[in-house]
Amino acid sequence: MTARPPKASGARLRELAQSRRARAAGGGCTPGPGPAPRGTNGLSAPVAPATNVQREILPVPTALAPLLPDGGLVKGTVVAYTGAGTLLAGLLAAVTGPGGHAAAVGLPQLGLLAAAEMGARLDRLAVVADAGRDPVEVAAVLLDGMELVVLGLGGGTVSPARARVLTAKARGKSATLIVTGGSWPAPDLSLEAKVSGYTGLGTGSGRIRSIDLDVEVRAKTGVPHRGRLAARPLDGRVEWTILENAVADRLGVARLERSVAVS
Repeated sequence: MTARPPKASGARLRELAQSRRARAAGGGCTPGPGPAPRGTNGLSAPVAPATNVQREILPVPTALAPLLPDGGLVKGTVVAYTGAGTLLAGLLAAVTGPGGHAAAVGLPQLGLLAAAEMGARLDRLAVVADAGRDPVEVAAVLLDGMELVVLGLGGGTVSPARARVLTAKARGKSATLIVTGGSWPAPDLSLEAKVSGYTGLGTGSGRIRSIDLDVEVRAKTGVPHRGRLAARPLDGRVEWTILENAVADRLGVARLERSVAVS
């Protein structure tokens, strides 16, 4: 028969327990987290959300910044663009001019001269005018090394599943994707620019000196922001200015938002 081990006495058990506690206190063990804070009703108190989280912003033409919710294009987001190519050239110039890198895919009509006159550095701009049968795949590759990629869809429609993949990649690479000339489901921001007038043209002749654009910006939430911008030559280059009525419209929107919040 196998002998049973002798039972420990109560004093011995207390001695072993004290010994284990001493080893735990002096053996480098890390204590677990303390109990969660409790509210007045005895339940776990809610955790306060993080505040002052700053998002990385891409620069834009100065005149456009007041119309954008974050004062620029947020890195890691997708922007749906419709309208005049002049503002697209300005967006590329705003990124590459200070030293950033950008790419234009599937935009054979992009005005590179206009972009250069707005301050773009063409040595920091990759242009794939003919992206073949799958410009979306080309844009996905360029997201690896660019801060801004402008993708022309050529009238095509991107499926929700594929849009989610590209959106996740843009977020992971901290790059901004602008899509134009097609349909993209649920973009983070929608930007539309319509030509509202020219200056410099006479009665059927003359050289265009400036272009006025009516711009509308729509985020997923909130009211749209509208303004009128002008691209005009100044000291040998093209500068963007915001017209007075655009300032009035922007202030009117701000007053409307405040009145809605109060009511």
